[in-house]
Amino acid sequence: MKIFTTVITLAAFVAPLAAQWAQYHTPGVPRTSDGKPNLTAPAPRTADGKPDLSGLWNIISTDTAVGNVALRKPGDLQPADIQPWVQALVKQRAENFGVDNPHYKCLPDGPNYSANGGIKRFVQAPAMIVILQDDLTYRVIHMDGRSLEADPNPSWMGYSVGRWDGDTLVVESNGYNDRTWLLGGYPHTESLRMTERFRRTDLGHLDISVTFRDPKTFDKPLTLPLRAQLAADTELIESVCNEFPDNGQAHWIGKVSDAQQTAVKVAPEVLAKYVGVYKGTYGQRPRTVEVSLSDGKLFVSLNGGPKQAIVPQSEAQFSGTGLSYEFIRDNSGIATDLVEGHISGDYKFARQN
Repeated sequence: MKIFTTVITLAAFVAPLAAQWAQYHTPGVPRTSDGKPNLTAPAPRTADGKPDLSGLWNIISTDTAVGNVALRKPGDLQPADIQPWVQALVKQRAENFGVDNPHYKCLPDGPNYSANGGIKRFVQAPAMIVILQDDLTYRVIHMDGRSLEADPNPSWMGYSVGRWDGDTLVVESNGYNDRTWLLGGYPHTESLRMTERFRRTDLGHLDISVTFRDPKTFDKPLTLPLRAQLAADTELIESVCNEFPDNGQAHWIGKVSDAQQTAVKVAPEVLAKYVGVYKGTYGQRPRTVEVSLSDGKLFVSLNGGPKQAIVPQSEAQFSGTGLSYEFIRDNSGIATDLVEGHISGDYKFARQN
């Protein structure tokens, strides 16, 4: 079942290491009585009174759901807001595991950096703000009053200008080429324009919203909320995916629907013994897998994501979502644990009910 697990390899290759200078304490950071950063202390300000966004930030998506991009709801959009050609292309990309995603070819993520989580360093100066990413890409946000060009030369990272709206930094960007994907599968055109709003609520927290506008792709703006927490007492570590001799793409074959060709019949009364909620960790993050039964088929939902059918390859082994699943059973056939198979390894989740 290797064809169903390759996607996860690439994510593992680009994951940054946990820490650098582990004993280093970021200077100027207020501390609690136990020496930890006081993340609720007041936000620092620059000499001109504006919030200072400088620092190392862990950007966190508020959408923790995992699953087939063609089944997931993108931000605040409804299916009717997504143009038909886009919906068809997203389904096609989901069917072949997103094999052509430029991110997995070690190309820049362009505007999708703003929709993804991860560690980023903000460097703020009067005339510009620079955002550094662990894959060695960067953004320059010009703060000198200039406007965006009406017809910019398309580029991977686009062009950005910023201004202050009270204590909120508002960033407008355009000039992206059309070679990057949004949200793991959505296309965009060179007409894409992005608006970001950053507000530092205290020392340790940023509220962020990202809005994509592309009238050739979406009939309405797509807005995503994010948040960030200050990553004090550590450093940004580079993570360059093309330094690995094998990024897994040589094994990236097949389609999601191929699982049907090797499917076996499993009685509904057997499947019913697998229904439940399973919890554990994957990649140091909590993971919840909800297994349900409908019309004689099993479905999984990862972290509250869409329900995806899994296809039996044996009485206890299933595939069909890009991952493999095996139910560990007791003597009566009731599942006690669920093993989720990734190319990076197997992850065991205990049944909760």
